[in-house]
Amino acid sequence: MKSIKMGATLVLLLLSILTNAAVLQQGYHISGIFTGLQDGTVLELIPAGTHDDEKAVANAVVKAGKFSFKGAVEGPRLFRISVKGNFGGCQLMVNNTNISVTAKAALVEQNGAKFLDLKGLKITGSPVHEEYLKKVVYREMLNRDYEAYHKSGEDIVNQISAAKNAKDSVKVSELMKSPAYLQFAAEEKAFFDKVAKTSTDLITANKDSWWGAFLMLNAYSYFTPEQKPLFESLSATAKNSYYGRKIKDELFPKGFLNQKAPVFEAVSSAKKDAALGQLIKGHKYTLVDFWASWCAPCRKSIPALKALYEEMNSKGLQIVSISIDKKESDWLKAEQEENLKWPSFLDKGATAAAWKIRAIPAMFLLDEKGVVVAENLNLEQLKAKLKENI
Repeated sequence: MKSIKMGATLVLLLLSILTNAAVLQQGYHISGIFTGLQDGTVLELIPAGTHDDEKAVANAVVKAGKFSFKGAVEGPRLFRISVKGNFGGCQLMVNNTNISVTAKAALVEQNGAKFLDLKGLKITGSPVHEEYLKKVVYREMLNRDYEAYHKSGEDIVNQISAAKNAKDSVKVSELMKSPAYLQFAAEEKAFFDKVAKTSTDLITANKDSWWGAFLMLNAYSYFTPEQKPLFESLSATAKNSYYGRKIKDELFPKGFLNQKAPVFEAVSSAKKDAALGQLIKGHKYTLVDFWASWCAPCRKSIPALKALYEEMNSKGLQIVSISIDKKESDWLKAEQEENLKWPSFLDKGATAAAWKIRAIPAMFLLDEKGVVVAENLNLEQLKAKLKENI
């Protein structure tokens, strides 16, 4: 009887130890030292690895170079640590473990922007991060190949660029038929073929786990219907993972047809917040056009939009432009250059994500109640739709 009681006591003690250990591992604890940063510097922990414009999940204030983040994840997640409001920093794959991050840090200015430069970066305590580094090492090889063929073709590319700037179309045509450019073009095609094969092979090799979905997101900046077969080749485990669901939302979007317009948070050049109710008031239809200063197709479509607005505004059409530019100055400059005739706003950060914008230009047509009656239209489809109903 005594031995039974003692055995029971040991079992209870073991269970207690295991329970306490489980409690300790319910979340992650990232402790870091970035020597070189001033006290009071605010660091952010920002989700990464998706195509979404993610917001920070935690902030940490640097004191004597030290900082700390605590939280919990349901499964492995890629995060980025950066100085608030700046670029750069480092990425780390996080699971619910104790993680240490150390580096010599400096805020460096480049092209008018500051970014966090980290030297001697060391991340320990996260086995999944070590695995992540092994999975994405192929990118280093591809970067070397990219630099090599660009260096070999640098002279001919510069010549073509100079001819384009001089608006010498004859010279441009001549140079693009030269042996030097044909070789560059062949090397460029070979490079992108290699990128496609290397990334597809890696995704396929990991198709039975969440890694397959994560690596697919990591390999593509955006998805088109061409990637649907690759996604379908993933296992159910990969498809149903956090990153797999992200891909599915992009490849098979539910859309907003016959639904109320999503979140609308944007600001005008006069610093006034957009109010969708006011913008659609008195108009039979409102076209919401997502664009950016750097988007050539967007800006090429503006003259046609102006012509459409001039023809249809008096008949009940309103246009509202939402820029997804990251820098306000870029948007303001483009807005002034384009001289838009309708309300124009800069996304405050939540609008494009709420509308599931993956590529621009992106156009949505709303009725007088703010309900989406057509989405992802091109100009010809838009014109046809309006002529039917106005």
